[in-house]
Amino acid sequence: MRETLRQLRRLVVPSRTLARYMVRLHVGRFLGILVGVITVLQLLDLLAHTDDIMKAQGATWVSLVSYVSMRAPEFISQFAPFTALLATLLTLATLNQHSEVVVMKAIGLSAHRILLPLGLASFLIAIAHFAFNETVVVKAAADLKYWQDNDYAVDLPPNNNLTGRVWLKEGNTLVLVEAVNQLRNRVVLDKVSLFMRNGEGKLTSIEKADFAWYQDGKWTLHEMRRLDLATHKVTIIPIADWNTPIKPERFLTLNVNPNYVSFFKLWGVIKQLKAQGQPTEKLMAAFWQKLAGPASTLLMPLLAAVAAFGVHRAGSLAIRLVFGMALGFSFFVADNFMLAMGEFGVAPPFLAAWAPFFLFMLLGYAVLFNTEEGGKPPPRHARPAEVPPP
Repeated sequence: MRETLRQLRRLVVPSRTLARYMVRLHVGRFLGILVGVITVLQLLDLLAHTDDIMKAQGATWVSLVSYVSMRAPEFISQFAPFTALLATLLTLATLNQHSEVVVMKAIGLSAHRILLPLGLASFLIAIAHFAFNETVVVKAAADLKYWQDNDYAVDLPPNNNLTGRVWLKEGNTLVLVEAVNQLRNRVVLDKVSLFMRNGEGKLTSIEKADFAWYQDGKWTLHEMRRLDLATHKVTIIPIADWNTPIKPERFLTLNVNPNYVSFFKLWGVIKQLKAQGQPTEKLMAAFWQKLAGPASTLLMPLLAAVAAFGVHRAGSLAIRLVFGMALGFSFFVADNFMLAMGEFGVAPPFLAAWAPFFLFMLLGYAVLFNTEEGGKPPPRHARPAEVPPP
């Protein structure tokens, strides 16, 4: 059994030394380029926001460090696939320039087996990217948005705001809530507006409360003001019961920003919305994108393979580097375009997230096969051309 596994391993990775060498080369370049790109972007972004951060009362250099700690994870997550493309192009171009690809092909390695170690390295990067998104990026992005909404104030309380503005319909009543918060076991709604309508859809009264909370199975409105549109009479009620079947979970799941919740929590929100009969297309597109985003790193060796093969037959190395980079940029443009189509409901969520991945995978294979098989040798039975006598 062990010998069989060893033979299978040799079919895939003929040399551990070669695989380790290529993986180490690729990962080293990836980390180096990523640090350089993120450093430059973070410096430019910090220069653009330093004035706003330091305007807050009591702001010090600690505020700048806090901003960098919240902003840098977003940059890392956003530019990791692009960095993987640059690292793959640089790795393959270096191997090609030093004739190492020629040596690999001379010992019988096909293009797929040459690219496989880079694919394994890209797989490890994709796993790390997904884990980093779920553990660091979502929390940092939510904290930064909360801090920016409060003008970078110092010593803010913890961020408990789970959603933004919420609109919903219950019977003939339209409900508007500015913000939803959860304090321990109590759900608090900030600035609640109730628009009462009759059976014909005409507005009859408006009720506004500073806040409402849910406790012991019922809602309570505080500092409520009621306007009767028939009599134009305004009534102020300090505390009033809100008789509505709406549960707190419905407020907690509406208008959730996918960028601020983890993969599994987003799936739970989608299931709750489906159970309530609410539309989930936008959230489903973001849900699949949480997988497709890190998975795009797996495409980079295939899109960058043009820099490794067929250089002497089809143009200079610089041209092939530009072509590989153009393929990568085209993928990112198509990916963002399809994601926008999915969020607007024009394209199905799964197709919006994964169509660019599979399309450019086919395109990458087409370029690879054309590069490797473009020059066909003459048939064996063909006679050499006769040389005319001098």
